[in-house]
Amino acid sequence: MTPLLEVRGIDKSFGPVKVLHDVEFSAYAGEVTALVGDNGAGKSTLVKCIGGIYPIDAGEIFFDGRQVHVHGPRDAGELGIEIVYQDLALCDNLDIVQNMFLGRERKSGLLLDEDSMEELAEQTLSSLSVRTVKSIRQQVSSLSGGQRQTVAIAKAVLWNSKVVILDEPTAALGVAQTAQVLELVRRLADTGLAVVLISHNMNDVFAVSDRIAALYLGRMAAQVKTADVTHAQVVELITSGRSGDLGLKNGVTP
Repeated sequence: MTPLLEVRGIDKSFGPVKVLHDVEFSAYAGEVTALVGDNGAGKSTLVKCIGGIYPIDAGEIFFDGRQVHVHGPRDAGELGIEIVYQDLALCDNLDIVQNMFLGRERKSGLLLDEDSMEELAEQTLSSLSVRTVKSIRQQVSSLSGGQRQTVAIAKAVLWNSKVVILDEPTAALGVAQTAQVLELVRRLADTGLAVVLISHNMNDVFAVSDRIAALYLGRMAAQVKTADVTHAQVVELITSGRSGDLGLKNGVTP
């Protein structure tokens, strides 16, 4: 099975500090791949390299089996890679439709094509089985944390995306809202998208992921099928880079 997104041998440094060391990572269509690691392990840096925010120092990126060069977020977007960051990047003073099309507005002549944007926004939310939003003309400031996360995810999949990367989507949510967002994450994968879920919450990871990739001090400790590992093994990979036969060889230093 060929990964939809694959990175090989990624290195990234900031001045004298090497943040990523020869990192390999894959994400498959129709699956949720959880990217886990302690604070400072390099998760956000890896995602920003994939998304074109940071240039890579060495390594290769493959998309749908062919090598690609991502020089900026526009290149990533054209490939179909969308990232939902932790701050969601939503504008409180705008409604749901305006947020979903922000910076990519549709026009009819000199005017905004409000009707087509509203229709497409409604279709996208409906395709994701989102039923928690009363009106797509609600201002984002009136939405709950879970509803905001839903809008940010819908915004990402609106643009024919193929890979959606979610950075801690349940971090600030309660139990019920977390369940709703995880259900949406699973549905994204079930529609054929490759979903990358960054999370510290092992319960969330085991609830929705098909594969787990564990970063340790800037190195990929292991990439495994979720069904093949236990909660305790993943915690060991995160905290020490090794669990039994899994993980980095002894003596690896950061």
